[in-house]
Amino acid sequence: MSYDVNDGDLVLCVNAAPNHVTGEPVPLVEGETYRIWGVWEFMCPCGRADALIDVGVGFAWCQSRFRLLPKPKSRKKVERKVSAPKPLEPVE
Repeated sequence: MSYDVNDGDLVLCVNAAPNHVTGEPVPLVEGETYRIWGVWEFMCPCGRADALIDVGVGFAWCQSRFRLLPKPKSRKKVERKVSAPKPLEPVE
């Protein structure tokens, strides 16, 4: 698996299975999004990924546990019209 991820990208956790080396449970939540804090270009011991990702939970995780989310498209700001109160005519 090799897709370009950078610091600040959003990723979706798709695999919260126990650690594939030690068998211990992981603190990640499947279906939750995480922001990448750092990327290390090291081959994961499992051989499934060519990078380890730090998402601020635990240490570094295999890149195969995550899917890169698309970056949000920028939108033009819509100017909202401010409605002013209508002037009242005095009643005689």
